[in-house]
Amino acid sequence: MTSNSTSVPVVSRRQSRTLDGFVADVCRPGSQGLRLPSLQPLTRLMVTTRNTTYHIVARGGTKVLVKGGRFFPQYTDARLAGSGHGGSLLKLDWIAIGLRMELWSDGRAIVTSPVRAIAVEPEPAAPVS
Repeated sequence: MTSNSTSVPVVSRRQSRTLDGFVADVCRPGSQGLRLPSLQPLTRLMVTTRNTTYHIVARGGTKVLVKGGRFFPQYTDARLAGSGHGGSLLKLDWIAIGLRMELWSDGRAIVTSPVRAIAVEPEPAAPVS
């Protein structure tokens, strides 16, 4: 998730709506993101989208606790389906810069605005006795 100074081919909005365009967009060199199941349980993320900052706690696999925005005013159990452009194509289990997260909670899908930044939050300090 470091900055990449190499030029990246631009995929037009129209092209990214096709399967080939979507694959080119999510697999392009320099694309930044993370696969949620690769994180240790209790890893804390701060994901900033165009409209909202989400605080996410990995619970193992694709299960998360998520807080942020009008749909998650407090930590809520959810499942990350993946990321995409807001349609039916998703890169499963993935949070990626430039794509929208699709989270499922209480039987409904919540699709965020495009992700702008992903940060791993430091672990809370242990209480001093």
